[in-house]
Amino acid sequence: MEVIKFGGSSVANATNINKVIDIVINKNYSKLIVVVSALGGITDALLYCATTAANGNEVYKTTLTQIEQRHIDAVKELVPMANQSSVLSQVIKLCNEINDISNGIFLLGELTLRSKDKIVSYGEILSSIIIAETINAKGTKITWLDTRLLITTDNNFSNAAVDFKTTNQTIETFFKTNNNTLFIAPGFIAANANGVTTTLGRGGSDYTAAIFAGALYATLLEIWTDVSGMMTADPRLVSKIKVIPQISYQEAMELSHFGAKVIYPPTIQPVLSKNIPVLIKNTFAPNDEGTVIKNETINDNNIIRGISSIKKIALLSLEGSGMAGIPGFSKKLFEALAAHKINVILITQSSSEHTICVGIDAENALLAQQIIDHAFAYEIETQKVEPITVETNLSIVAVVGDNMKNHTGIAGKMFSALGKNGINIRAIAQGSSERNISAVIAETNVAKAVNVLHETFFETEFKQVNIFIAGTGNVGSKLISQLHAQALYMQQHKLLQIKVVGIAKSNKAIIALDGINLTTWQTQMETAPTYNIETFTNFIKEHNLRNTIFVDVTANSEVPNYYFGLLQKSFAVVACNKIACSNNYAFYSSTKNAALKNNAKFLYETNVGASLPIIDTLNNLINSGDTILKMEAVLSGSLNFIFNNYNGTTSFATVVKQAQAEGYTEPDPRLDLSGKDVMRKILILAREAGEIMEMENIENISFMPPSCMLGTVENFYAEMEKNEDHFKKLFLDANTNNCKLKFVASYNANATGKKASVGLQHINATHDFFHLYGKDNIILFYTNRYTEQPLVIKGAGAGAAVTASGVFADIIRACNN
Repeated sequence: MEVIKFGGSSVANATNINKVIDIVINKNYSKLIVVVSALGGITDALLYCATTAANGNEVYKTTLTQIEQRHIDAVKELVPMANQSSVLSQVIKLCNEINDISNGIFLLGELTLRSKDKIVSYGEILSSIIIAETINAKGTKITWLDTRLLITTDNNFSNAAVDFKTTNQTIETFFKTNNNTLFIAPGFIAANANGVTTTLGRGGSDYTAAIFAGALYATLLEIWTDVSGMMTADPRLVSKIKVIPQISYQEAMELSHFGAKVIYPPTIQPVLSKNIPVLIKNTFAPNDEGTVIKNETINDNNIIRGISSIKKIALLSLEGSGMAGIPGFSKKLFEALAAHKINVILITQSSSEHTICVGIDAENALLAQQIIDHAFAYEIETQKVEPITVETNLSIVAVVGDNMKNHTGIAGKMFSALGKNGINIRAIAQGSSERNISAVIAETNVAKAVNVLHETFFETEFKQVNIFIAGTGNVGSKLISQLHAQALYMQQHKLLQIKVVGIAKSNKAIIALDGINLTTWQTQMETAPTYNIETFTNFIKEHNLRNTIFVDVTANSEVPNYYFGLLQKSFAVVACNKIACSNNYAFYSSTKNAALKNNAKFLYETNVGASLPIIDTLNNLINSGDTILKMEAVLSGSLNFIFNNYNGTTSFATVVKQAQAEGYTEPDPRLDLSGKDVMRKILILAREAGEIMEMENIENISFMPPSCMLGTVENFYAEMEKNEDHFKKLFLDANTNNCKLKFVASYNANATGKKASVGLQHINATHDFFHLYGKDNIILFYTNRYTEQPLVIKGAGAGAAVTASGVFADIIRACNN
């Protein structure tokens, strides 16, 4: 004996029903019971008719006509013309009954649970009769069963409890005296001892099939649905889910309780004690293996069997000093909830007994608050407990697995993964069986949490990182090219799947949650929708993707204002933009603290020296206990390039234009030539060394004539041509003394007054800066450990490709958080 059940999606229409019939006819069986649900959506339509009729709205009549027509159409599509008459008569007769009941509800203006059960029962009755007649018409004899005559329940309409003693005896007696081999029965419905129609709750067709299987000691119960088995997570939330080939009854019940919709939770009970395996199969992919639910736990490499979630949870917290050590508080709380049929989904209690916290369905939150406050009115009045507090907009995520037992570190791994992605945990519960760890989180974080946990426990191949890039200039374009070129390498060698999800420029943005095609992004940008930095960062926060990194490769002063909000969401921020770290000290400090507080990476290595490891080295020195005494540096690759190429034969303005053309200067070269950019860099280094310093604390010895710094960029170049004699004199003065011109930044921790300065200096042949060519940067660290001979870092300090590679390196560091 086997029992198979087909859900609403499997019998949604004639095409799907034919697939069901093929599966049934081609099965090899000695005796087979087929249990079916209503046609997809019909149960909801019948409930809609009942409620609108009760509300006095005659629109129910239109819906009833649609329901009748849908079943008539199904008959005409499925049953041969010669056999249609009798089936259509049955369908019309049943639809007339639905119409009569609905009219009665309309006239009374009242809908009881009993009436509701009666009207929704017709969905399964109609579908099972149509499928039975279709199979018979194909030449295979099938017997229709009225489950109301076989399954007996109590009077708890809409969620009736089965009288298993009576039901098992009735089913066993019926099948002993019936020699037919193929049966079909409507799921979901039953009857009380008086023969009045009841229902088994939503998802009750699974339960019906399990009741038959348990009563008849079936060899197998098959549940046919629209997915190929139970999954490691909800496929609507996670793209890289896996089918679970085998799972224990207990694991399946835990996953079902916490939101896995493939199987109805009570289904397990009738087959559990009799050790009847359950097979979950896909009607639309019948050759897929599916999932077997058995008594045995498989010992494979997966400690976690699956991840599930329940949305729309409310958390009720009862708290008070008067609870400690006093028995009966918990009993009183649960009795109050049980009396009003409010189901408790999750329980957590402090070891001090000072608080008890329960999770319930959010739709019952207001009622629960009222009844608990009433139940504890005396305790609240005498200040033994506080009024109940209610938190809504919450969800539960749970990791489930029999193999979790006695495996250390699972909870730590779970909470660490959530914490690194900024997901706050409001409550935790773990059963003594160690089969389930549940956490209550904000509902807005559910998709992110499930993806994070799935990646942590199941996706060992690689970690997916979601990148949002602001800035498409020279550096931004080079970075995108590098990310594209290195994608395969990063996945194969670093186990990182770097996905660029958003690219924004000043007034446009491309966004693709599945990843932007990095070979055509420039073409896409031409027709991209309007976005500003606020809407772009709001999108990032609203979608809340796991492992998100925001990359700022602009020089825009507005963009850093949005770092704080991103860091608060625990998104990593990688900044090539120097504004945040060279802004006022309070801004710099609050941004760094936001990263620290929210366990988020804030990385800005390219703020100083492009891809040179200057900031990283400085931090390593300080973290290892060293003290910075002095720093001397040439930190402008553009100025170094300019002074290395200017010899008085070609005008200074021409050399600056060359530097700009080759991408060594900022878009406005005056930022470099004014020394402001170098001031920002030495300020950042001083702050990283522990100095509380502002820009006005830095001395800037400018070499530029004031007239050059006024007006437009064109005016700037024209004025430099007019002042060529000035620049030539600077060069000749240095050359006469056998020196080179270098724009030097310095910081002296022990200096009085101005501790930092920038300015043009004569560098002689004995100095480390003398042999500094092209666009190279150099920095000398004098510390307690490096006193006589400084620690020197030297290399290319400008150029789009070099800077982009530094940003790329910071992205990898952020990935490794």
